[in-house]
Amino acid sequence: MPEIDALSRERCEAIRASFDRQGFLASMSARITELSAGRCSIEMPFAASVSQQHGFFHGGSVGALGDTAGGYAAMTLMADGVEVLTLEYKINFLRPASGEMLVAEGTVLRAGRSVTITRVDVFALRGDERVLCAGLQQSIVPAPAREGVP
Repeated sequence: MPEIDALSRERCEAIRASFDRQGFLASMSARITELSAGRCSIEMPFAASVSQQHGFFHGGSVGALGDTAGGYAAMTLMADGVEVLTLEYKINFLRPASGEMLVAEGTVLRAGRSVTITRVDVFALRGDERVLCAGLQQSIVPAPAREGVP
């Protein structure tokens, strides 16, 4: 397992390449904003395509963003050639996700050999205000990277 305080350039590039293959997140205009050992932050702007009937971010888009931030936080601590899959996650919606942008901040709580546990906080940005709208905890398992997958 890599050192907790170091993330190689190669690992960072592999994670960003993996992220770039996610058509679902590309369709939501999501992008990685921070990547370090045991941490990943992803942001997504508000759009009609990620909203629900009351004008908030849809819970599914909140969950997808949080799941992905936690997964890539876990992947930062995996060996080269290893990606991740979500085994399960639990999300608590704390208040409506309303604003111009969502930010999901994933942190590894425990990196195990077979299961990694992460915690993700999802914030809605409204002007200068940053409001915690969801908390997620998940279990992540290592998976071999799949070459040639679009």
